Amino acid sequence: MTLFTGWRSMARRLLPDGVVVPAALRTRDFYLEPLAEEHSDGDYEAWMSSIEHIQATPGFIGWVWPPSAGMTKGENLASVRRHARHHAAGVGFTYAVLTPSGDVIGCVYIYPAADARYDCELRTWVRADRADLDRPVHEAVLDWLNREWPFRAILSHPRA
Repeated sequence: MTLFTGWRSMARRLLPDGVVVPAALRTRDFYLEPLAEEHSDGDYEAWMSSIEHIQATPGFIGWVWPPSAGMTKGENLASVRRHARHHAAGVGFTYAVLTPSGDVIGCVYIYPAADARYDCELRTWVRADRADLDRPVHEAVLDWLNREWPFRAILSHPRA
């Protein structure tokens, strides 16, 4: 199986030197943590149980991820590690979306936009059985980016 490679060759930092990544977002219904190895099993279960739902989510319709055939746990762990390296290098930021009790229910991706008119692109998803949080997660993260991050133009994928 071919792993998603769209973000592997990131070279430029998403934030200017000296800019500190804003603290994680926390709401009554969910919170964000930088995606890390300890989230791998929950992340894997969340998206593998929701492939069709994610593929129908704005920002993922017709996109290269998630693969319809899924991935192995090992491939997912490699992907999680890659996102963690991107975060550490400042070239992209991936967050696990967690319930107040700590269950992984989705992810948030903040990466350079392919369209040069934008500073970054935001993609968010939640698992199918938490679809009620799709719009609240997306809107809260977009508001957080506008308030606390130094972006002037964000390519977002609004919900209807």
